[in-house]
Amino acid sequence: MKSIQILPAVLLLPALVHAQTKYTVKGKVGKHNEPVKSYLVYTVDGDQKRDSAFLKNGEFSFSGTVPGITKATILFSYGPDAPRSSNEQLKIYLEPGTVTIKSADSLKNASVKGGIHTNDQVALDALLKPVGERNKALMARYYASSQEQKKDSVWMSAIMAESKQINDDEEAILKKFAESHTKSAAGLEALKAMAGSVPDYATIQPMFAKLAPAVQSSPDGKAYAEMLEKVKAVSIGAIAPDFTQNDPEGNPIALSSFRGKYVLIDFWASWCGPCRAENPHVVKAYNEYKDKNFTILGVSLDQPTAKDKWLKAIADDGLTWPQVSDLKFWKNEAAALYAVRAIPQNFLLDPQGKIIAKNLRGDALAAKLAEVIK
Repeated sequence: MKSIQILPAVLLLPALVHAQTKYTVKGKVGKHNEPVKSYLVYTVDGDQKRDSAFLKNGEFSFSGTVPGITKATILFSYGPDAPRSSNEQLKIYLEPGTVTIKSADSLKNASVKGGIHTNDQVALDALLKPVGERNKALMARYYASSQEQKKDSVWMSAIMAESKQINDDEEAILKKFAESHTKSAAGLEALKAMAGSVPDYATIQPMFAKLAPAVQSSPDGKAYAEMLEKVKAVSIGAIAPDFTQNDPEGNPIALSSFRGKYVLIDFWASWCGPCRAENPHVVKAYNEYKDKNFTILGVSLDQPTAKDKWLKAIADDGLTWPQVSDLKFWKNEAAALYAVRAIPQNFLLDPQGKIIAKNLRGDALAAKLAEVIK
């Protein structure tokens, strides 16, 4: 009986593997003609795809197939002589059926209708628009301020408090949307935005698990699930995955070679302003604890042609601890292993190689070392 039950599922596998989603996008924006041009941009298996079409009396269209529900962007260019600010874009999903885009004048004023995924994305964008405008106004106020104001701790505290409130409000919107739109890819998009570049596995994984199977199995869903598994592998309490990369002289250094010491894995790069600003704090902590069974392994995300900049930054910032890199930029293999999607990031390991803290900034690193190193 088991063989009879299994056989149909096996026969269905090729159809599932090769399943394609047919999509159609149709638009009517004003009465524009060439050189106004529309673009459809999306990603399949890590490769960016781009289609384009000139407008004819405001009309444009795209159609094709993609491997599952796929996030896409529609962009408009009003021609080589148009100001850069006139280029516009909006987010949609390539899904079964037709997505329609209509406007009397421009893409930024367009109404968008499609299937559940696109319609929910439109709803999410509308919910986020007010907080986006608040943040834009705050940034404009900050950049328009005088140097005296920026040196005023009371004024800066008020700016930071307002910024935090905007971020908190945005996170609340994203969380509520993700929890109430589990059947659409826009719900996944809200969850990803809420999680940010350094997701907390304990918080995000249970929410991801509540998404509909079709959303989890979409190309975007599968990619995010894989990323979450990497995050789990480097969560606090996990044994840090081992890796080996070369130092500036070409000598291989393995993370496991530091077993028996407290180790800070510090992901950074010479081109990263926040990393360079953080380095004085790291140097201070290193100098205080380097003789107390503590060391640092710096992992640089510098580019293939920028070894000289990496070396100069090491010297300029006084980074006297071991440094390694494969000079693969964002494709650094150690960074991929640790699900690093933003820098600076760091991981503090105990002498047994267990991760005991993450992303210690400023004085927090020295405070944590004082706590654990007796």
